[in-house]
Amino acid sequence: MVESTENQENSSEIVEAGVISNWLSENGFENSPLPKDHLGVELIKVDAEFLIPISTALVGYGFNYLQCQGAFDLGPGKELVSFYHLIKVVDDCDKPEEVRIEVFLPRDNPVVPSVYWIWKTADWQERECYDMYGIIYEGHPNLKRILMPEDWIGFPLRKDYISPDFYELQDAY
Repeated sequence: MVESTENQENSSEIVEAGVISNWLSENGFENSPLPKDHLGVELIKVDAEFLIPISTALVGYGFNYLQCQGAFDLGPGKELVSFYHLIKVVDDCDKPEEVRIEVFLPRDNPVVPSVYWIWKTADWQERECYDMYGIIYEGHPNLKRILMPEDWIGFPLRKDYISPDFYELQDAY
């Protein structure tokens, strides 16, 4: 997924908007279609300021399940991306409808609103992205490190992260 997004940023090809992107645009929600992923899932780029209104609209459209929330780094000096993989869960459906929302954030100030209040499953996933990439999810009720010690310096999954030469072992008792 990261490689395809990097290619999307470097290419200047015109991407045809998908069904969900068109629906959002018709209803006044600003978005930019991205090329579909390798499984054919529609990708939509939104600005951080529009994430909450668009997420709320998508819940109304039927996307009631946040399957995955995560982040990735486009490379040293490049943007960080927070993504949201949504599924429309309905009865008697062989293949549920899916869409992925991507929010591109500046590396020096990666701030995006929390979707915790829309999908509670974002709780630990947003905390993990904060811990590993340094993305700040405004409005999250308990945004603190979840994998690394509280006093850890830096964000280990950023591509420009430099591992320390030593690790302080703490008493486990």
